[in-house]
Amino acid sequence: MNEIANNVTARTTGGDELETRIFRSMIWAVLLAVMVATFLAPWRVTTRLMLGGFLSLVNYHWLRGTVAAVLNVQEAGKRPRVKIWKYALRYLFIGGALFVAYKLRLASLPAAIAGLCSFVAALFVEAFRQFYFAIIRRQESF
Repeated sequence: MNEIANNVTARTTGGDELETRIFRSMIWAVLLAVMVATFLAPWRVTTRLMLGGFLSLVNYHWLRGTVAAVLNVQEAGKRPRVKIWKYALRYLFIGGALFVAYKLRLASLPAAIAGLCSFVAALFVEAFRQFYFAIIRRQESF
């Protein structure tokens, strides 16, 4: 029982640290994918992969700021004032950038979608990290 009590007082990770780790993992996933594609794929695939990765990073940063503004209500009892156009603007920006690149025949669409999936790779990195701390080190870090 004493071990359980000691385990409960283990250091927990704040939300900002988790978000920062996920964002860094996204950056590394995009850089790794672009470096591999540079040597193995045509320039159009590499360009679109880079564009998709950049849009994924911008989308995550923008989403993180918007959600933080929603959850940071200054006055108790007031509803957060977030306008729906901010959400629509984010998707219009990403969709518009992909559409322009597609119409200019800069690269392939599947590579852009793969670049946009850098968030998924970052979540897998974080999941393996949490698994390591929970199983191998027997501590929770979330």
